[in-house]
Amino acid sequence: MHTVRPGPGGTLDDVTDSPDQLIARPRRGRTVALVLAGLIVVVFTVIALLLKGKTDSGKSMFRPEDQVAMIILGLLAAAGVLLFTRPTVIADRSGVRVRNLLGWRQLPWSMIAAVRFDRGHPWVTLDLANDDVIAVMAVQAADKEYAVSAVRGLRAMLKTAKADSGTDAAATAGN
Repeated sequence: MHTVRPGPGGTLDDVTDSPDQLIARPRRGRTVALVLAGLIVVVFTVIALLLKGKTDSGKSMFRPEDQVAMIILGLLAAAGVLLFTRPTVIADRSGVRVRNLLGWRQLPWSMIAAVRFDRGHPWVTLDLANDDVIAVMAVQAADKEYAVSAVRGLRAMLKTAKADSGTDAAATAGN
């Protein structure tokens, strides 16, 4: 089973082998997003606490509601950055489910023509039978061997699905 297992810190981050399922999430990008979101909240909170007294022009004053608004802006910015922790790919015998930043896309294996991990590209792409291309942000080049393992698992599952559908088609044609 290609799946994500809890690592030493209790986070899900390692691909393991099995022909039944693959679940992968970005590792490095996820860590960067979490650290950056925390940093944004801290910076906006510090700025909010420092906003006191008159403005440079002296015509207006910073009030507590301005400080609260600044903290809320920091939280919203951090929430936007945390969207980058969402990418996930789940593959099993029925197909592939891809979640990038905003939504899920479910594809049966019959729609997938190839799994590509081109040099210089930030993440894996799925070539579809209708000439469309789907980005799989969960498998990122920055994750190096983890990404290679996930790509190998996806390709093996695609090959198995194609072989099974060829067997099924031959059995149906023989009847």
